[in-house]
Amino acid sequence: MSKHWTPRKPTVVLRPAQRPSRIRRDPVRLEPALDPVKAEANALEREMRGGVAGVLLFAAALAVLVIGISAATIFHDDPGAAARAARFGQCYNADGPNCVVDGGTISIGGKTVAIAGIEAPQIQGARCADERAQGIEAAVRLVDLLNSGNVTVSTLFRDPYGRMVRKVRVGGDNVGKTLINAGVAREY
Repeated sequence: MSKHWTPRKPTVVLRPAQRPSRIRRDPVRLEPALDPVKAEANALEREMRGGVAGVLLFAAALAVLVIGISAATIFHDDPGAAARAARFGQCYNADGPNCVVDGGTISIGGKTVAIAGIEAPQIQGARCADERAQGIEAAVRLVDLLNSGNVTVSTLFRDPYGRMVRKVRVGGDNVGKTLINAGVAREY
């Protein structure tokens, strides 16, 4: 057997004073300002403005990128400048901070360094033309030797003869001994 359902509360009955819900009324009519043609024109105008703004934003980003790359490359240090500054030349015509004064003296970063353990012929103040020629040969040989590898200079110390000197090495080899073996300098 089946039982019939009987509601416990009576259903709501609308009184005539109450307005029916909006859903049950007629649809809202468009006012003249919300005309579909004008609404479509406004939407196209907004889309156009958005497109123009996007293009301008992209152009501005591209300009910033180009200027940034240009500034980085213009003001970037020349990588060859460090290599040229590390090279040695003759002090009378050197364009860097490192140069060879004579066969036994070099200048590194503007500081004069006497090479320990050797005596080389003088260029300035030579007693004769032969000594000057031998001094030039020693200086040329020293430039070639210093440019052949990594140069290391020891701390300043006083040798047994009272001179303030430094040991200079190129690729681990003692420069003084190399010049003595080449015959362009002698032991001090």
